[in-house]
Amino acid sequence: MPLLRAFVRTARMIRHTPRLADGLTPDDEVLLDVPDDRLGPALVAAGRGEYGPAAKLLATTREAAEWENRDRYATRLAAFARSRPEWFDDWLSATPHDPDALLLKAELAVVRGWESPARAELLREVSPLLTAAADADPRDPVPWRIALDHARGTHASHTEFEELWAQAVRRSSYHYGCHASALMYLSADWYGSHTECFHFAERAAADALPGSLIQALPVRAAFAYLTSAAGNLPRERLDKAADLAIALSGEYAAADPWPAEVRNLLMYVLIRLERWHDALDQLRLIGPYATSFPWDRLSDDPLGQFLELRDGVRIEVAARTPLRPRQGDADGRGADGR
Repeated sequence: MPLLRAFVRTARMIRHTPRLADGLTPDDEVLLDVPDDRLGPALVAAGRGEYGPAAKLLATTREAAEWENRDRYATRLAAFARSRPEWFDDWLSATPHDPDALLLKAELAVVRGWESPARAELLREVSPLLTAAADADPRDPVPWRIALDHARGTHASHTEFEELWAQAVRRSSYHYGCHASALMYLSADWYGSHTECFHFAERAAADALPGSLIQALPVRAAFAYLTSAAGNLPRERLDKAADLAIALSGEYAAADPWPAEVRNLLMYVLIRLERWHDALDQLRLIGPYATSFPWDRLSDDPLGQFLELRDGVRIEVAARTPLRPRQGDADGRGADGR
């Protein structure tokens, strides 16, 4: 019987795997962390040593209170400045009190501090930079997201964390970046527990606005649980988190870069839950937009890891698809669609 099962599985894979590539972006067209149409020109200019477009972009997000975009752009620009700092050094020299330059300076200092073996000590030394960034525009929640990351690295107490969290939500009740950073602090790998992490995520998702990426917090909690060394949460709670993220993903168009990270994260969770058909659905929605997170947690080659697992999903779906699907079946799905 094991030999027969292996034969049937192989026959299904041979028959169905090629067909399951329909709707998937070809491998050579999948890109990692593609910038959007606003960030792209700023990065190109920074590569030429020009800081003007980056300064204008961040100023626009601040003036229009586009806090989610501001956070994303600041993170990407700071990452670029780590390896190509000349343009940013020129910006700081020209306008050392610019709120946008101060925000980038704080983000860059915290990222560099995290990379050091003397992490906690170095991060404590950069605390004045966070204060300067927060004081530069009291409306801006992004410095408080950076402060929450900073708190995790400096072993801040729960009391200190709660104070920072209160400052963050006072400025933006639904800021995804602040929520994601707080969730990490509360995870079992840091200063909380799986139960505390899920409770925070589920409560925030229930209070979130329609279409808000905060609804993906439970799937982030599921990721933290699935990549942790210990824990014993019921499978139903993980499936519920995945189902909520699937519903959120469905509110956005296919190949939309905005929810790309959420879709990549959801794909990982679905793979771990062996919900192969749902994972294939998300792959078709992801399109060409692979993201470093979560794949850089698994491999030094996140794009290669994404493509390898994408092939694995197709193989698993093919292996579960009958050689002659019954009428009405979709890719061999069972009654639960999985």
